[in-house]
Amino acid sequence: MEQPTENQLRPYIYVACLAAYNSGYLHGKWINADQEAEAIIDDIQDMLAESPISDAEEWAIHDYEDFGAFQIREYMTAETIADIATFLKEHGELGSAVADHLGADLDDARTAMTDHYLGCFDCLSDYVAEITESTVEIPPSLIHYIDYEAMARDAEINGDIFSLRVAGDLHVFAGC
Repeated sequence: MEQPTENQLRPYIYVACLAAYNSGYLHGKWINADQEAEAIIDDIQDMLAESPISDAEEWAIHDYEDFGAFQIREYMTAETIADIATFLKEHGELGSAVADHLGADLDDARTAMTDHYLGCFDCLSDYVAEITESTVEIPPSLIHYIDYEAMARDAEINGDIFSLRVAGDLHVFAGC
């Protein structure tokens, strides 16, 4: 099943010059995180070159926005920032919701999105009905006695699947 590709997140970091900060100046720059790590580093170097303190070298992330469930740390590498931003660009708010569900672990979220995504459904019982009816031949006389809602609840309680509602859509994943 095809994964959604809409993206509503535009991650940015605010990088500050520590030499300026320690000298009582606020000098920094908002940087688009949705680019290669080398480009982020180039933007940081440009900001340091414009510092009111000569030969400034040290920097730190003092703020960030639009990273969804991910918490950005002060000394996170440009590679990590770019990796998270790439994931968010690819998977948008659903990727952020998956990361939040899985404890904001990027590797787990990436695995869930690539290997465990089962599709988008109106409700969880629709998924269970679809998978059941496509894999098991049910006699027509019994079809009305199957409780797909109970089956869906049991599958979620047992950890076989989990679901997340994002922007009104219910996304279903195989249990991780």
